[in-house]
Amino acid sequence: MPLPLPRRWTARRTAGAALCAIALLPLLAACGSDDEANGPGGKTQLTVLAAASLTDVFAKVGDAYEKEHPDVRVRFSFAGSQDLAAQVRQGAPADALVTADTKTMAGLRSDTGDPAVIARNRLVIATGEGNPRHVKSLQDLADSDLKVVLAAPEVPVGRYSKKVLDAQHVHVQPVSQEPSVRAVLSKVKLGEADAGIVYVTDAATAEHRIDTVAIPDAQNAIASYPAATLNSSRHGAQAAAFVRWLSTAKAQKMLHNAGFQRP
Repeated sequence: MPLPLPRRWTARRTAGAALCAIALLPLLAACGSDDEANGPGGKTQLTVLAAASLTDVFAKVGDAYEKEHPDVRVRFSFAGSQDLAAQVRQGAPADALVTADTKTMAGLRSDTGDPAVIARNRLVIATGEGNPRHVKSLQDLADSDLKVVLAAPEVPVGRYSKKVLDAQHVHVQPVSQEPSVRAVLSKVKLGEADAGIVYVTDAATAEHRIDTVAIPDAQNAIASYPAATLNSSRHGAQAAAFVRWLSTAKAQKMLHNAGFQRP
C-alpha cells in the first residue's frame, strides 16, 4: 500500500495484503507528535489520500493551493480507491480523502465528514500506439487473440469497466486485473497488453505513447469523485478548507483543463 509521498509521486502497483500492512507501519509511526504533523517552517502539513487517476492534476492543484495558503503544505498519497479505503480503516494518519467512486466513500461514512463530488470522468479504450490490433469498439475486446488488461473488480475503474462490458454483453477474459487505472495504462504503454479500459483523463497523460478508441456516451459510464475530510484528522479546519477549495472556480478550471467533467 503506498505511503504518503511528495505530490509528484506516481502510483505503484500494490503487492497484496501482507505488504499493505507492512507499508502502513511508517504511516502510523508518523502520528507521534504535533511537531511531526507540521511541514518545514512550522507549516501545517495536510496528507490527502487521492485516487490514482488524480495523480497529474493534483500536482498542480497542490501547488496552487499552497500559493494561496502559504501556511499549509499539502502531500498526496495516490492509489486505487479500494487501497485508500483500506488505509483509512487501518488507521493511517491522513486528513482528507478523494475517491473515484461514491460507493467506496459511502463505505467509509463513519470515518469521514460529508462528501462532496468535485469532478466526473468517463471511460475510453486505450491501445498500443497506432492501434496495431485495429480495435474499434468494446465488442472487439472479446477477441480471444487480443491481450486485454482491466482493473480488478474491486477497483472503481474495474467496476465501471465491468458495467459497460456487461451492458453490451461483451465477455472479456483479461490477461491481468490491475490494482489501479494507472497500472492498466502502464501495461498498455509497455506493450504488455493490446488494449485496456481506462479513464479519459489517464489516457490523456500518455497521448504520445498510446492511442484511444472512444466509447459512445450511450455505452459509457460516469465516474464521480467525492472528496471528504477524515474524522481522524488532527487538522480538521485546514482539511475542511482544502476540501471546500476543490469546488472553487480555480480548482474546477484546473480539473476541467485536465479532462475531468464538472460535478
